[in-house]
Amino acid sequence: MRAFMTGRVVLAGLALASAGLLCLGLAARADEKKDEGPKPAPKGAEVLFDGKDLSGWTSPDGKTAAEWNVEDGYMEVVPGKGDIKTKETFGPDFKLHVEFWLPLMADKKSQERANSGVYLQGRYEIQVLDSYKNETYEKGECGAMYGILGTSKNANKPPEQWQTYDISFHAPRVDDQGKVTEKGRLTVVFNGEKVIDDGKFDKVTGGAQDEEFGKPGPIRLQDHGCKVRYRNIWLKPLSGEKAERQGEEKGK
Repeated sequence: MRAFMTGRVVLAGLALASAGLLCLGLAARADEKKDEGPKPAPKGAEVLFDGKDLSGWTSPDGKTAAEWNVEDGYMEVVPGKGDIKTKETFGPDFKLHVEFWLPLMADKKSQERANSGVYLQGRYEIQVLDSYKNETYEKGECGAMYGILGTSKNANKPPEQWQTYDISFHAPRVDDQGKVTEKGRLTVVFNGEKVIDDGKFDKVTGGAQDEEFGKPGPIRLQDHGCKVRYRNIWLKPLSGEKAERQGEEKGK
């Protein structure tokens, strides 16, 4: 009888231990899917979208109001309403922070899965795409400068989680005739992973508003028919930009 009871105690102990490990495993998985809150804008940064409204944004032609939805601190693409852009323009050098959320589109593949884009100066698209376990063509993946600079690794989280871009951008320099004399430079940190490290470029991506390299331009978000969300967008000029812009204004 004593041996039988001892065996029952041992089995019960093993069951409790297994249950404890299972709970720990579930907790770990829950933590992995837990979204971080928005990253506060640093001193000297300009908040482009604070989650309240789209008063600082407009349609690409600048004539009509931006028509995306705003709720719960984020904006969401309304498929068919078109791209939106900031009313203000920026350049030549800045850091841009963007947080985005990709819908689950498990029945889609490649470029059809949660596609959007962030255009720097309206000319250079940083691809937004659900590249989590979703293969696509080279330089078309999430984090790439579309068609120009590919990423060194896949840093995508699964869809339906907030993800982040921290982008350092230096526009190409041009002469008086608009010819590029110094290539632009781009670094993209995607979910804390550096996926483009000081990549060089001297042309615009597809869908660019123009090819006027030397001029400031807006931040533009793309409507590619998918309900992608954006929140907490801010931009900080890099050293020298403010002085250049002030000089341009005085020269007008």
